[in-house]
Amino acid sequence: MDPATRGQTIKRARRRHGYSQSVLAGLVGRSESWLSQVERGILTVDSHEVLNRLSLVLRLGLTELTGTKSEAVTDMRYDAARTIERAMMRYSTLETIVAETGTEPRVDPSVLLAQAHHTYAAYQAARYDEAGRRLPRLIREAEAAAHSRGADRPAVCAARAMVYNTTAALLRKVGEKNLAWQAADRAMSAAAWANQPLLTAVAAYRMAYVFISRGHPAEAAELAMGAAGVLERRMNPGTPEELSVYGGLHLAAATAAAAEFDRVAVPRLLRQAHRAAERLGGDRNLHGTAFGRTNVAIHTISTAMATGDARTAVEVGEDLDVSALPAGLVSRRAQVGLDLARAYTQRRQDAAAVHTLLEAEHLAPELIRYHPGTARLLTELLRREHRRSTPELRPLAHRAGMA
Repeated sequence: MDPATRGQTIKRARRRHGYSQSVLAGLVGRSESWLSQVERGILTVDSHEVLNRLSLVLRLGLTELTGTKSEAVTDMRYDAARTIERAMMRYSTLETIVAETGTEPRVDPSVLLAQAHHTYAAYQAARYDEAGRRLPRLIREAEAAAHSRGADRPAVCAARAMVYNTTAALLRKVGEKNLAWQAADRAMSAAAWANQPLLTAVAAYRMAYVFISRGHPAEAAELAMGAAGVLERRMNPGTPEELSVYGGLHLAAATAAAAEFDRVAVPRLLRQAHRAAERLGGDRNLHGTAFGRTNVAIHTISTAMATGDARTAVEVGEDLDVSALPAGLVSRRAQVGLDLARAYTQRRQDAAAVHTLLEAEHLAPELIRYHPGTARLLTELLRREHRRSTPELRPLAHRAGMA
């Protein structure tokens, strides 16, 4: 698509949504002068990141902005997802076992729950291949336990919810959004049958992030705040577990608000999460939320980037000390590096972006390999590569699975 045609497309969509040039420019992290020249066809949009942001803000498909079908920049396929999917599809597994053995399978729900927690710890440590190898067996065992007679139903349902919460978290992280939704839905159902309100809130927390990844931030915010409201009525003053999930739900809602570019709601929700973190005290990892003051700061960075405020993301990110996080939260630490690298890239500080990505890769190589945002970020950096200042960029892209 030529610059003039693209500029007119952007201008029409901007007016349809009632945005001024100043507002739209701020939402995509560019100046009003830049947007004016883009709409007049003087400048072209040479940033994949900005194209994606324009697509989200203006509710346009990328094909409407580029004139060509979007192509994947690389094959970032997470091979374990196919095995997980097959395990989730094996509805006949139980009948096959009964027919072959003449007895019902016996799965200890306490053992299953412990194994699910162990697998979730591998996920939080950014050992995604290990977690992917463990989950198919856990899924089959969770389904077998759910259909066995005489089992402790609440205990079985709690274990099944944990298995599917872990599955949903992993699949969302590696970009398998549709399969993540199916897993999160099973976790919600299992949590409801377990009759444990806090477990249901945890499942809502997980589902909210899945909704955001699927482009449904309004539904995510409604779910998260609804679950937070239920918890709030129970908290007097609140256990550490309740405070962690309550605060995590506010962080999910803030992320949803940022996805809708709601710059009023985001700081309000972050403040509410911060108050919960103050009541909790130090950084914890109860119910897998990684909640505490540090995680509120991490979400301040990610929501700033989502709303086009790279300056705030850099300021908070450069001052953030993640050493207070529990030792196993490798993925949380590395995610800061990814968000900060995106901020540097938006500010055209490419050498700093590459250096930050290298640090994140050293900490969590599988996050760099599998996270779908990595490919978009590396593509942006490669498009304006200056090899003398970023000599490690191409080797990094190769290790991340890009040609």
